[in-house]
Amino acid sequence: MKLIRTAGLIAAAAFILQGCSKGDGGGTTPTPLPPVPISLVAVKIDNTTALTGFTNYNVKLNPVIRLSFSNAVDRATVSSAISVKENGSTAVGSGYGYENGDSTVVVSPGSALKALTRYTVEGTTALKSIKGGAMSSGITISFITQIDSTDKFPVISDNALLDLVQQQTFKYFWDYGHPTSGLARERSNAAPETVTTGGSGFGIMTIPIAINRNFISRAQGLTRMQTIVSFLKNTAQKFHGAFPHWMNGTTGVVIPFSTKDDGADLVETSYLMAGLLTARQYFSGGDAAETNLRSDINILWNAVEWNWFRQGTQNVLYWHWSPNYAWQMNHKIEGWNECLITYILAASSTTFGIPQVVYKEGFARNGAMQNGNTYYGYQLPLGAANGGPLFFAHYSFLGINPNGLNDVYANYQTQVTNHTKINYEYCKANPKGYFGYSNLCWGLTASDVPGGYNANEPNNDIGVISPTAALSSFPYTPTESMNALKFFYYKLGDKIWKQYGFTDAFSLKDIWYADSFLAIDQGPIVVMIENYRSGLVWNLLTSCPEVKNGMKNVLGFTAPYL
Repeated sequence: MKLIRTAGLIAAAAFILQGCSKGDGGGTTPTPLPPVPISLVAVKIDNTTALTGFTNYNVKLNPVIRLSFSNAVDRATVSSAISVKENGSTAVGSGYGYENGDSTVVVSPGSALKALTRYTVEGTTALKSIKGGAMSSGITISFITQIDSTDKFPVISDNALLDLVQQQTFKYFWDYGHPTSGLARERSNAAPETVTTGGSGFGIMTIPIAINRNFISRAQGLTRMQTIVSFLKNTAQKFHGAFPHWMNGTTGVVIPFSTKDDGADLVETSYLMAGLLTARQYFSGGDAAETNLRSDINILWNAVEWNWFRQGTQNVLYWHWSPNYAWQMNHKIEGWNECLITYILAASSTTFGIPQVVYKEGFARNGAMQNGNTYYGYQLPLGAANGGPLFFAHYSFLGINPNGLNDVYANYQTQVTNHTKINYEYCKANPKGYFGYSNLCWGLTASDVPGGYNANEPNNDIGVISPTAALSSFPYTPTESMNALKFFYYKLGDKIWKQYGFTDAFSLKDIWYADSFLAIDQGPIVVMIENYRSGLVWNLLTSCPEVKNGMKNVLGFTAPYL
């Protein structure tokens, strides 16, 4: 009786349960929860907060990268969704760890990264949370690794290093000089027929240096000078004795610098004449070859109609004249800038000279070129705020010694020294926070930049360092320039030291290194290092009797050498 009752109860229960599984959906199967999405909330590289959308700098070569998310990640999706890439393309093998309940992924590259290289940490929408949700969009964190502080070349003495830099840089003019004219090509990465007038003047100044330093023989230097001077005298186009900015190194025909700049360039001509007069003073031998060279240089020098560039009787010199556009460029040569040498040589000419009033009203603008304000603790006698690009302190003073040089407007030793120190202190202070700027890595002047050319200076600073700026400043800032030279050579030499010395410029913030060499930047390096070491080019150009007279008796300069 008892067994029959129990069986009946079991059957009844089964009937009730079966009935409950139908009808209103109140069964036992749970409703699935919606996926929980995931998002990045923080990034740290070596315990320093990193920024997305910006480049993070100075990262160690063995970084630890922590990516913190809003939810725990699904570990199975991490290795395919998160990667480290060199220059955004080459994947770097990495290991992955987990912290904070799997909400933080720790990424560690499997081997040391390359110095001064851009890397990205990338995350794709394939990354999912432990609760099945994916990221709504990918992530990219960009960073640049630190400088490799090891020396790239064996350490040598300071004098040996200066020798090496002068000799290697001289090769730009000697080995890469145009084979027909002997003149300096404008740049290493342009049409090889384009030679530059001003850059050739700088290159001519390097020849006496190369002879004295035994880079070449005197006979070799003389032969090259004969080639150059013969080409300038007999082949090159001239306009009222002045030369164009560019010309064809084989034919001597003008290559226009711009549409209307297709004739005379008086400033470039002054750089060329400064070089030729330097060579004239150096090749002072009594033999026929050196005598004839001096005679031919004098023919070129005496033919420049400096006063014609007053455009009548105006008390200012004009930069350009074109046989096709006449004076339409209408560019007055006014200071303060790199053109002091133009007025000095114009005043020194014994055939087409200018009076002092042209200098006073034209270049000096009756004193309007004066400054007198203080920047970074240094008073600047002349020019724009913070001094402008450093070539202002170089080009005119390749041959004119600024030490002890004065006129009514300035002490030029103070001008060039303080201009350079302002440039140095600006880079050291680094107000824009550019990666790489320091007391060892400094120097702003006109040079190639990523995608073009720029007159780099404190008021126009885009993060590009030009080696010529610091190295051509050796006479003014010998300690700071030597520190920069050692940094450029020993620390960055694998990047910027090439067949013709240092390449034109670099930017550590952009990880960009110019592959170019420019005549107007290479020449001052050789010349100004030599002026620092021996004063050779200063002594040569200022030994010209015409220059002494022009500076002292026409323009009113005073200096121990006048």
